[in-house]
Amino acid sequence: MKPNAQSLNSEVRRERTQQWAAGIILAFGGLLVSIPFIWMILSAFKPESEVMQLTPSLLPKDFTLENFQNLFLNMNFSMYLKNTLIVVMWSFVGLFLNAMAGYGFAKFDFKGRNKLFFLVLATMMIPGQVTMIPVYLILNQMQLTNTMAGIVLPGLVGAFGIFLFRQFMSTIPDELLEAARLDGASELRVFWQIVLPMSKPILAVQGILTFIAGWNSFLWPLIIANDESLYTLSVGLALLKGQYGGNFALQMAGSTFMVVPIIIIFMFFQKHIIDGYTISGMK
Repeated sequence: MKPNAQSLNSEVRRERTQQWAAGIILAFGGLLVSIPFIWMILSAFKPESEVMQLTPSLLPKDFTLENFQNLFLNMNFSMYLKNTLIVVMWSFVGLFLNAMAGYGFAKFDFKGRNKLFFLVLATMMIPGQVTMIPVYLILNQMQLTNTMAGIVLPGLVGAFGIFLFRQFMSTIPDELLEAARLDGASELRVFWQIVLPMSKPILAVQGILTFIAGWNSFLWPLIIANDESLYTLSVGLALLKGQYGGNFALQMAGSTFMVVPIIIIFMFFQKHIIDGYTISGMK
């Protein structure tokens, strides 16, 4: 018994050593990856003279918020922020449209359902750049170019979101839905009060990804909008780089304002993202 106990203890110690070694290596690698972001964030609070000095320092010696003030007072970043939030808001409307489509594919038996679903999946193989010109021409015929509607409409629904919702909602028991219908609940009520509450894990995943996609929207607003009053934060950041290419402190402030919300959301909700993909893939 003693040799077995000793071998078990040595195996446990070996596993703990390996875990500690892996943790140290991953922490070191994470620190290396984080250095550019840390430098960017700290440089946003430095004056331009301190950023350009020959012996750079990591921590700001003269802490200042002047760069952020210039962004919102002189660079129209408040307008870009408003437009970005509008895009994000409508993206969440599209999130529920994706959920409704996924629910239809998962729980309704209609003619050609599987073929139509495969057709939806096939659109995932088409690069977005291929469809930009046709979509632009359609919106131009509808006189929606250079409008906020033209910016948000093409991104309301997506095949990937429909696929995730369909995969998850197909696991909801049909008996539960049938019981609600027998009690007199309408299909809309079944969807809002039963299906959506049971789909919180995948809603959390899609909500996070929807926010990130809306917050980072760049190429399509740049193409469809000719008026600067419709530009988003990403487009405004590109304009900032072109107009103030020599002001690195100002660029750091703009990049920080753009990136930090995404980093915070990912840090707090990365568990939901991983769990959601795992659940959808398993079921």
